[in-house]
Amino acid sequence: MPTPAEIARLSTAIAGVYRGSRDTIDLLMTAFLAGGHVLIEDIPGVGKTTLAKALAVSIGGSFRRLQCTPDLMPADVTGVSVYDERDRTFTFHPGPVFCDVLLADELNRTPPRTQAALLEALSEGQVTVEGSPRALSARFFCVATQNPLDHVGTYALPDSQRDRFLLAFRLGYPEIDAELDLLNHDGAEGGLARLQAVFDTPTVTRLRTLVRQVKLEDSVRRYLLDLVRATRQTKGLVQGASPRAGLGLQRAAQARAMMKGRDFVIPEDVQALGVAALSHRVSARAGQQADAIIHGLLESVPVPR
Repeated sequence: MPTPAEIARLSTAIAGVYRGSRDTIDLLMTAFLAGGHVLIEDIPGVGKTTLAKALAVSIGGSFRRLQCTPDLMPADVTGVSVYDERDRTFTFHPGPVFCDVLLADELNRTPPRTQAALLEALSEGQVTVEGSPRALSARFFCVATQNPLDHVGTYALPDSQRDRFLLAFRLGYPEIDAELDLLNHDGAEGGLARLQAVFDTPTVTRLRTLVRQVKLEDSVRRYLLDLVRATRQTKGLVQGASPRAGLGLQRAAQARAMMKGRDFVIPEDVQALGVAALSHRVSARAGQQADAIIHGLLESVPVPR
């Protein structure tokens, strides 16, 4: 297992640029090392772009931003083949999805057909262009965003798409000292320019392999399952978490355990990720909040000793 100090190299690099909570950085790293993707639901201007860029630079990867708009077409995401009359051949021009870290900003502003093009990338690590599958980067990681307070001119993400994100969370406003530091440095661009890569591709591949080797005792796996199944029985939810949600929570818990220097999952790993892994995968009844319901289940479902 890698030591916490080795993992901390990545979180420290990101924290040198992103002035928000360390918990947010940990959630981002958990999803990345688990091989998943994240959905950030928050207002503009709280650091979503900086967070994604900092991760890309820290792993020595490429970064692309996809600004989602109502007129965005699937080809704008995946790319297109253009016919060259001189050579009489088609040349493929890759879209922004062909990168290591993709920021899909305001994903809910783009039509369902275009959302579906990204869905294939999230779930299969490839996109289909003109009938031919094209593999994405082995490190492909998507940070999708949407503003929960602005619903004008948006297309609600379907359950099938939300379910493809390993974790969903909010950034919130920074603490006063962090915000003052941001003002003193006139933003984060200077820090990004000075940021150096601390992980390379072999390191990311090795860590992701180690995540899958983290063990779960039967009692911990049963606790995780009890939590997932409890979402299907609570009256505050119209729809509970799917089996895929349980698999996602398990993989995220494995990643968190590895980040803590352990080769086994403990109940605290499951509890720390329960809200981020499950709240976006359930549907709350009118007047109910999914986050609050998941918090309640974490307090009521018996924890193994």
